[in-house]
Amino acid sequence: MSPLLAMLMDFVPEAIALGAIFATDTQTGTLLAIFIGIQNLPESFNSYQDLTESGFKSQKALIILFLLSFSGIVGALIGYFFLQNQPEITSGLMLFASGGILYLIFEDIAPSVKMEKQWLPAFGANIGFLIGIIGEKLIGG
Repeated sequence: MSPLLAMLMDFVPEAIALGAIFATDTQTGTLLAIFIGIQNLPESFNSYQDLTESGFKSQKALIILFLLSFSGIVGALIGYFFLQNQPEITSGLMLFASGGILYLIFEDIAPSVKMEKQWLPAFGANIGFLIGIIGEKLIGG
């Protein structure tokens, strides 16, 4: 259950921040939505796998994740309507969300990875960072 909770600690605050960003800057919001979507795909697969390994049947795990996905919609609406002029709160939520993803990576995912002398994960992280910088420059940041 810890990966599921960590995913929600990351997903809900970032959805709220995404709604707030969309209210003020649709280009940055679109870029952030793409990054969040790409980042959430492996998280959701990991949560699904952990739920099924915990004894949940496949259908029940999918129903749980489907229902939890609506928390992102509610969060985005809250951010859009109530936090559009609150950059301090929005950045604080993103900081909280980063704590969720860091917990997920360093307490669940990284310890179970058994890779030696592999360059692909580090290369992927650097490419992701590069894409973020390029995306920011393309929208005029």
